[in-house]
Amino acid sequence: MVADGQHILLDQRLVAVVATFNRSAALQKTIARLLDEPCEAIVVVDNGSTDGTREWLHDQTDARIYPVFPKDNLGGAGGFELGMHVAMEQFDPDWVVVMDDDARPDPGAFIRFVDAAHHGWDVLAAAVYYPDGSICEMNRPSRNPFWHLREALGTIWGTLRGQGRQGFHIPDSAYTGADVLPVDAASFVGMFVSRAVIQKIGLPDGKMFIYGDDVGYSLRARQADFTIGFAPDLRFEHECSTFIENKVYRPYWKIYYNYRNGLINYRAAAGIYFWFVAPVFIAKWFRNAKHYGEDKHIFINLLRRAIKDGFANRREVSHTEVLALVESLKTKDRPAP
Repeated sequence: MVADGQHILLDQRLVAVVATFNRSAALQKTIARLLDEPCEAIVVVDNGSTDGTREWLHDQTDARIYPVFPKDNLGGAGGFELGMHVAMEQFDPDWVVVMDDDARPDPGAFIRFVDAAHHGWDVLAAAVYYPDGSICEMNRPSRNPFWHLREALGTIWGTLRGQGRQGFHIPDSAYTGADVLPVDAASFVGMFVSRAVIQKIGLPDGKMFIYGDDVGYSLRARQADFTIGFAPDLRFEHECSTFIENKVYRPYWKIYYNYRNGLINYRAAAGIYFWFVAPVFIAKWFRNAKHYGEDKHIFINLLRRAIKDGFANRREVSHTEVLALVESLKTKDRPAP
């Protein structure tokens, strides 16, 4: 690599893809950070924002910012699908780097990406932290317990103690190590995807709308014999406060996508074991109704629909249909306590 003014030219051409919706302030911070990194272009998919994002994007003069305005709100999943398609079609990069609008690389992360320690991996997952420096749980990579005996045993033991997640997600110690560790699933916050992966397995499934599209894409990459590495020195910041507050999804339409997409991904991860484990986690899901108080009937009905569509692998449900379902449930009389 050689210096070129304030930028550095890399032998690996990077294009960033950002999906956004009504988070103009966060997006502007992310774009500013990316403009300081050596990426060839920044593809921004604006899902119909109404907070001035569209106008702000139109006002930008840096040629590396490439805004895309789909006709409909495609959700995060659809935004990443479209953004990666545009990135490949318009720029033909060696790597596409995916992130939410409220997530951004630490200064110098893209420079570290081309370090020799990262060579040989097809996908690299960043170490994602909250702004206060603590590990961002929703972006913690994992190993598929159905593919690895150690993780399977750890998950079983953890489940018995109510900590099943710890059995297959990477530990805190992985974040302080120096080595790139093999994983099977990672999030679309700081995911570096090589051209070879996109050319072979295609794009993320935009029909998932939100939640689980990154896990599904990771599993597809691994099933196609690509390698995914967790790189602790590739740090990203994610401004999200919590994944869910008090175990309640708001707005309620997120309930549907979380559980439908979760069921689809469980099936992809578990294979023939799916039919043995599905009753276990479905029963656990129904117990979450207690967190919704007087609105638990909304949760239960959305969960039932999510399970039905998940088992049928039905991904064509429009967001308009999901919103209408939630509104119909809100207007129904609450069941007697």
